[in-house]
Amino acid sequence: MPATLDKTAILDVLRPVQDPELQKSLVELNMIRNVEMEGGQVSFTLVLTTPACPLKEMIVDDCKAAVMKLPGVTDVQVEVTAETPQFKAPAGGNGLPEKEGLPGVKNIIAVTSGKGGVGKSTVSVNIAVALAQSGAKVGLLDADIYGPNTPNMMGLNDANVAVEQGPNGEMLEPPFNHGVKLVSMAFLIDPDQPVMWRGPMLNGIIRKFLYQVNWGELDYLVVDMPPGTGDAQLTLAQAVPMSGAVVVTTPQTVALHDARRGLKMFEQLNVPILGIAENMSYFVPPDMPEKSYDIFGSKGGENTAKELGLPLLGCVPLEIPVREGGDRGIPIVLADPESASAKALVNIAQQVAARISVLALGGGN
Repeated sequence: MPATLDKTAILDVLRPVQDPELQKSLVELNMIRNVEMEGGQVSFTLVLTTPACPLKEMIVDDCKAAVMKLPGVTDVQVEVTAETPQFKAPAGGNGLPEKEGLPGVKNIIAVTSGKGGVGKSTVSVNIAVALAQSGAKVGLLDADIYGPNTPNMMGLNDANVAVEQGPNGEMLEPPFNHGVKLVSMAFLIDPDQPVMWRGPMLNGIIRKFLYQVNWGELDYLVVDMPPGTGDAQLTLAQAVPMSGAVVVTTPQTVALHDARRGLKMFEQLNVPILGIAENMSYFVPPDMPEKSYDIFGSKGGENTAKELGLPLLGCVPLEIPVREGGDRGIPIVLADPESASAKALVNIAQQVAARISVLALGGGN
């Protein structure tokens, strides 16, 4: 053990402390910065790879315990910040052209499903808001052009979308609520107006939402995809490098079959699969909280994740406040953060952020 207390000694005792997700030394990853000493008091900055790190407290405790072993140390103060790494897609593969990222946007996350009605938009909205609540800069792109409903779920039904002239033409200024910037087809049409477009027009509006929106600096752009494996998915996957896809399903067999098709499509397009999120896992009656009912089956998402070698990001119960929050424009992670569904959705957001950090810094898929 070093006899003197200096910066080198502090970094030496912190060197064995690893980021649990990356399994690399915090010191080697340059996550320990601004080391200072005053008497027996030591302070430094811990720079995480995401503000939504699910293991933040454990990492801080490990750092404090390591430094407190040094002779003469009486107190350790750790300031926690985050610098979200930018995902870089591997070049080439499957004959696909190399893709250029969106300026200022570090990570693009597709939230997808094989079929409709599984709560994909609910998961998308709550993931986006949970990431924003953690301190990340977040955008939400509603790519469900035929059925745009995220503005209602985000409390932005009456939002006005400003249009500005930029060097490359018109730029949309996305409305902002709950810490999240949002763009949706719902902002551009009347509430009852159907969108009856063929593929080329769909391709055009999605590219507009990508390239002609003033997203600014974002750690995460969450994309609420339409169900299925069609034009919207192909346009997005071929236009920009995506950090990964979250596949949403219910435990029901038909939902799982369709989810697998969607999952395989993204794999073929060289988009990493971040994991499976099982929604409507079970129902807990509000007047009988001690009971639960597997309305849509049991462990479908868990078994599928095991079979495919993918993480099960979380299981979200079917609770009435989830629907109520969506209808009122206040997502459940804000409306009732202590509910089982809110905790499950926050955990999914944290797992997604952690998985992206691993991929962005060279981990495996």
